[in-house]
Formats: sequence, C-alpha cells, structure tokens
Amino acid sequence: MFKNYFKTALRNLKRNKSYAFINTLGLTVGISSCLLLFLVIRFESSFDNFHPKKNSIYRVGTEYHSQDGISYSESVSFPVAQGLRIDYPEIKEVAAIFNSGGQVTADNGNKQTNKFTEDNIYFTEPGFFSMFHFEWLNGSAATSLKNPNNAVLTQATAEKYFGNWKDALGKTITLDNKNPYIVTGILKNVPANSDFPLRVVLPYSAINNTRIGRNLTDWVSTFGGACTFIVLPPGLSTQKFNADLRAFAKKHKPAEYSQDSYILQPLSEIHYDDRFGNYNGHTFSHSLITALMLIGIFLMVIACVNFINLATAQAVNRSKEVGVRKVLGSNRKQLAVQFLMETAIIVFSASVIAILIAEVVLPFLNKLLEVQINLNFIENPSLVIFMIITAVTVTLLSGSYPAVILSGFNPITALKSKISSEMIGGVSLRRGLVVLQFAIAHILIIGMILVVSQMNFFRNASLGFDKAAIINVPLINDSINLTKLDYVRDRLKSNPDILRVSFSFGSPSADNNWSSDFKYDHSAKSTDFGANLKWADADYFKTFDLKFVAGRPYGPCDTVREFVVNETLLKKLGVRNPQDAIGKQINFWGGNHVANIVGVVRDFNVNSLRRPLSPVVLSTWKRVYQTINIKIKPGTEKTVLPFIEKLWTGTYPDYVYEYHFLDETIENFYKKEDQLSKLYKIFAGIAIFISCLGLYGLVSFMAVQRTKEVGVRKVLGASVRNIIYLFSKEFTLLILLAFVISAPIAYYIMHEWLKNYAYRIPISASIFGMAIGSSILIAWLTVAHRAINAALANPIKSLRSE
Repeated sequence: MFKNYFKTALRNLKRNKSYAFINTLGLTVGISSCLLLFLVIRFESSFDNFHPKKNSIYRVGTEYHSQDGISYSESVSFPVAQGLRIDYPEIKEVAAIFNSGGQVTADNGNKQTNKFTEDNIYFTEPGFFSMFHFEWLNGSAATSLKNPNNAVLTQATAEKYFGNWKDALGKTITLDNKNPYIVTGILKNVPANSDFPLRVVLPYSAINNTRIGRNLTDWVSTFGGACTFIVLPPGLSTQKFNADLRAFAKKHKPAEYSQDSYILQPLSEIHYDDRFGNYNGHTFSHSLITALMLIGIFLMVIACVNFINLATAQAVNRSKEVGVRKVLGSNRKQLAVQFLMETAIIVFSASVIAILIAEVVLPFLNKLLEVQINLNFIENPSLVIFMIITAVTVTLLSGSYPAVILSGFNPITALKSKISSEMIGGVSLRRGLVVLQFAIAHILIIGMILVVSQMNFFRNASLGFDKAAIINVPLINDSINLTKLDYVRDRLKSNPDILRVSFSFGSPSADNNWSSDFKYDHSAKSTDFGANLKWADADYFKTFDLKFVAGRPYGPCDTVREFVVNETLLKKLGVRNPQDAIGKQINFWGGNHVANIVGVVRDFNVNSLRRPLSPVVLSTWKRVYQTINIKIKPGTEKTVLPFIEKLWTGTYPDYVYEYHFLDETIENFYKKEDQLSKLYKIFAGIAIFISCLGLYGLVSFMAVQRTKEVGVRKVLGASVRNIIYLFSKEFTLLILLAFVISAPIAYYIMHEWLKNYAYRIPISASIFGMAIGSSILIAWLTVAHRAINAALANPIKSLRSE
C-alpha cells in the first residue's frame, strides 16, 4: 500500500514539475533558515552547561546605588573572597579569579624568544578548578599552580608559544619582561561555548607581582575582571544569601560606600545578562534568542503558506483525478493519505537539500557572528530530533488542509469539471494567507530598516571629539619606558605627516574606563556618583579637538596639578554656569590628588551611544599613561605606519608593537548591533523571496485559469496595461492590507528595542514608506513577467484552446 502511495505521488509530482519545484524551493529556503537559526540558538543557549556544578555556581557581583539609579558590575573588591570564607563558613567553595592582559615572552631555549600580546591571562585560586570543570592534558590544579612562579597554558596557547604543547612543559614564560613563570601544566582547549576563554593561568598569589597587588586588601576599589564565584550549598536560597550579602557589604565597606552592595548572579545567566558582562565580552540576551526563534517560525510559516496556497489553487486542476479515483473505489481517507504522501516527498527532498545548503552557508555564518558552530548529526542527536520534528510539523501543517479539500470533492461534480476555486473556498483562503505572508515580511523589513538606520546613526553621530585618522599605540608604562616619552614625542613630530601626539591612559571613548567618586569644593562628603577619569597630557585637547566652554586647558606636568571637567559633571553637581566652577577644588582618594578646576570642556561620549553622557575629570598623571595617540594626515597611513613601527622597535625592542585606529575601535562597540543588522537583512530578504515565490506561483496559476477571460477581454479592446492591472491590483490591495496589520506590530517591537539606547533614531513615517514601497515594487516585478506574457498572448489561440 505504502509503495503504491509513493509511486503515485512521484508520478503526480513529475506531471506538475513547476508546482513541485516552487514548493520544494520555498520549503528548502525556509527549512535551511530554520536549521541555521536553531544551530545559533542551540550554541548560544549551551554556554558553560558542561560544568557538573553549573546549577549551584554563582558569581558575586556588585550593585551600585547612585543618583542615576542602580547599576551592576561583574567585579568585586579583591578581599571579598577571603571575607566570605571567614564570615560564612557554610559556603565551602569560594574561588577568586582576576583577568588581565600583557606581553608574554616565551623562552624556547637556545636563546630563542618569541613575544606575544595576550589579553586572556587569568590569576586563579586553586578552588576555581574544583568548582569549574576544565580538562587537563598534563598536571592538575592541586600541583600545577602550587607555587607562585607556576604557569598553566591551554593546548592551543602552548602550541603557539612553543610549537608543541608537550615541549612547553618546563619552559619559561615572562610576563611584561619582569616576572618569569615555569609552565607546569597544560589545559585542554576551552570549549567555544564557555565564557571563560582561558589562555594563560597563573596562581592568584602572583597578583602581588603586578602593580595591582597593593589593592588586594582594598574594600573600596573595584578592578574590571576581578570576580568571585561560590557554590551555594543546598538549603540556602539566593534570596536569603543576597540579604546576607547586603549585611556583609555594610560590615566591610566604609560608611560612605555602604549604599552599595553585593548580589548573586547564577552561572546560567552570565552569558545572557548584559548588565554585568562576562570575560568573553559577548552577551546574548534571552530576548534576542526569542527574536531569532520567532524569525525562524515566521519563515517556516511563510513557506508553509506558500504550499497551502499553491496546493489549493492546484486543486481545481486535479478535480477530475479525484473523481475518477472515487468512482474506482478510493475512499476519502486513502485520498488524504495519497496527498499527504506527496507533501511528505516534497518536504523530505526540501529537508535534504536544506541540510546541504546549511553545511555550505555555516562557515559564512560562523564568520559573521564570530562563533564556532558545526553541523554534526552524529555528535549532536538534538539536530536529528529537530529535523524530524520540523519535517513532520511542516508536512502536517502544509499538507493537511489541501489533503482534506482534495479528498472531499464530490465525484459527479468533479467529473463534470464544475469544481472551481470559489466552490472550495480557495480564493478567500489564499487571500488571507497572502496577507499573512506579507504581514510577517513587513515586520522583518521594518525591523531591518530600523536596525540598519540605527547602525548608520552610530557610525555618523558626533561623539564630541575628533576620531578620524588617529592611531592608538598601546604602551607598557613601567618606569624605564616612561622616561623615553619625550624622545618618542619629538621623533614622531619630526614626521610631517604626523599632526599631533599625545600620551594618556586611554582615548576619549574607550572600553578601559576608570571612574571614582570625589569631594568637590572642600565638601566633607564624597559625591554619590562616579566621574570618568581621563589621565592625559596637555596635548590631549588639541589632538582630539576637545572644545572649551569655560577656562583653559591645563599645562604640561607629570603629576596631578590642575583639573579640567566636562559639562555633565557640573550638571550633576548643580553648577549652572561653567564659569562658576573655575577655581573650585576637587579632592580624590582622601587627599592623594587635590587640585583646582581650570577649565570646562564641552560634553563628549566616553562610552558607546547605548549609554548617556558621563561626568568626566581630566588631568595629567604620567605614571599611568599607557596609550600613544597619534593624529596623522588622512591618506598617509602607508608611509606613517612603517615609520611608527621602526621608531617603536628601535626605542622599545623588548616589546611587541601594536596599533589600532580609533574609529575602528569605536565601531567595535557596536559589533553586536552590526551582526544583528546583517542577520535582519538576510532573513528579511529570505522572507520577501519566499513570499514572492508563492506570489509568482499563484499568478502563474491564475494566468492559466483565466486564459479564456484574458482572450475575451483582449478581443473586446483591453490593452496590455489593462491586463497587467487585472493581475496586479488584487495582490497590491492584499499587500497594503498586510502592511496596515503589520505596521503597528513592527512599531511596538522596534520601539521597545530602541529603548536600549540612550541615543536613538526616531521611528519616522519614511521608514514605513520605504517598507511598503519596496514590498509593492518587488511584488509588481514578481507579477510582471507572468502578467505580461498573459497579456501578450494571441487571443485567437486562447479562445480556440478553450
């Protein structure tokens, strides 16, 4: 029986090749898109799921309270871990970890050394590896990090440094040309779906070898990358321990910082909560996962709608076939199964092709999203389950209604060829499904236009400073290197293509911001907000073209002697007239840095445009400079960059030369939005393609069904334009109706999305005009080919064939 169904289905599909091709193509594109989206969602939902204690591990974060509201940080003060061990002995597992970067020099022996810049250097307590599960190729946490001069490398890092990970054991690496460490263990490469991108691991006690070591007992300062993890014992709820952490903070923090607290964050939320962040610098919110799921469902629905539309339209042509089968004894159930078998064959073929397409497209998707996803059905049985569920669902969703309609024809009426679209309710159904298709497509198109427009706004918005043609060169700020700054400045300025040179802690807009509260105008109490600190020399203002609204720039100095502030800082202090702030005193850290304000600059953005303007304090402090800012003439990069490199290697031969263009660094702030905009472009295009594919099929069917009508109209004087209008007017009205339905939905969704940004574009009428205009234009182009062919056909042949 099954074999007979299969053979009959194949014959029918061969007989209706264009019908089978259009449906297969539409389902192929829909299923492949769903498969790729499933792979992305599955990957992003799997982060750090491989740790056996994943459900009990929590990160202790910091909750800041200020006049601007509540903000969060993944970092805590260094003494927190030890304080938790002492105050809460019931917490058996506590582990501190600190992420830093620097230059690693690998000694291969025979006086051969290789230098590398490494961002993923982690100082960990031994308990970290008993809490988290990372596989060891050689050594263990108990032995490999036992001594302060031990180091552990991952397999890939060891191979990069020494060629072979086995050869790395016993070799020496030196951090920042100061502190040597012996490689005593090798970790297996950390899985791609982990927010702990370990590369070099050092004992936590080795922090004492760095400049930050003096802050290990400081309960006030918080350094980025300083995290504490705990395993919450059974019976102790997060609500209860969060209350304990509030009391813990009040006990240990000075009274003026007692409003801030500590809060638990589950390991399962670290990858998704961008309020805190993670070591990967990559969060993927639950709302974004939901959005991708909806896009996948939408695309699949559009593809299924195509199938239903074309199948019901095709039903009229198959009415005689159904009548003959019923006369010969077939019952309704057998006919329904027969038509479902045809659907199943198309869906199976589409699924196989979709898998092949996904395999080809996946490398491009990995590159776009900067992920490592593979399509391996053997290692990932969930992929097999997904494909089976998808195929069965699509078969039933696409094939059930056409099967019921076709199998329900009256044999006498069918054999007399009196079945029409109106009799089976096909016209109203197809209209409704076309509206549904284009409503979904419009939502995606409007979303795509808004996301792209927001990205263009980010790229072109004024940040309050000059970012063009500025090169940033990272600088190792030890005492010897800092003595060479004047020489470096003079040599750089000797090049006529270099316009300005400045040394600073960082650029005006950077991701390594330093903030602190302070005392203003001899106040006994510190501010309840933090100021962003920009330590920079006197040339900083001209290099970045910062504009003054009052006062003057500070003069050259190696230490803190004068301050310049921005307008936002004065607003937060309640100072209305910038001139009134000139001469007022600012006091940092209990008198460590005290000076008067000598100037006020116009506001500039120190963070991405997701955030509002920050209060800023600028001053000189040579000891913390770690960036060379070089303003060059546009178009001179090819000659200037080799000049800078030659100067660097001659001045700092023991250090790696690196450089970044500031405008590219700032653009990286919006990498996630850029990836999202590209995804929207792709899937909005796919939605329109599938919708228009179905539209083309329906118009082709209409052209055949209305051949005699077109012939009569032409004989009676209808022009080609009249015939084209006949075919296109109905679909134009349906697309307009779809737009009316989709526009408010798209507006609400995108309005909520834009709320994530302090600086955002308005949702203007032109965006909706672009969406409906492009949809109608594409639909007309789709309809035009078949409509023109029908209009140009000889009416004599049309009437004779009828």
